[in-house]
Amino acid sequence: MTQLQQLASGAQALGLALDEAQIASLLSYLELIRKWNRIHNLTALHEPEKMLTHHLLDSLAVAPHITSAHLLDVGSGAGLPGIPLAIARPDWRISVSDSNLKKASFQQQAVIELALQNVQVVPGRVEDAPPQVKYAGVISRAFSELNAFVACTRHVLAEGGRWYAMKGVHPDAELADLPDDVIVEKIARLTVPDLHAERHLIILKVV
Repeated sequence: MTQLQQLASGAQALGLALDEAQIASLLSYLELIRKWNRIHNLTALHEPEKMLTHHLLDSLAVAPHITSAHLLDVGSGAGLPGIPLAIARPDWRISVSDSNLKKASFQQQAVIELALQNVQVVPGRVEDAPPQVKYAGVISRAFSELNAFVACTRHVLAEGGRWYAMKGVHPDAELADLPDDVIVEKIARLTVPDLHAERHLIILKVV
């Protein structure tokens, strides 16, 4: 099976209707990560097959569970999950943020090369982000424990907004450590095609 076939099949299994242009854009993004990885080591994975499942499909798996069309992706690294989500959902507006300037530079290059009109790169620490700019949703794939994630981003979450935390195994201890005014709205157990590991999306809100 080619990468194109694997991605198209995986997206379909996730309930995403991607056209040929979106599939091509996602594969171009993956190739750009591979090119930068040779010098800058953006991600720990280098094998194309694993990158497709662990980066692209893992990121896309959360799309059906997100109800916020204006997202901030915190600690985005190579742009994950923000850039794959932006390609899959061109009707969403997504800001990707990382304090590592090398990774932020890659994000900017990806936005330019892929002509992503719905993605904004916000370099720097999220703690320093201006509170005047609010987001309907804040998402993170591997930023921190839930308590720290909430604390660092509360000032940029719009009223009525949601936090989306991508996790591996069910984070029982982290959930028990949440602030009293933050509750779990939903825990979605994710099935990522060809990825044989636990995945959960934790959706939080302020009460």
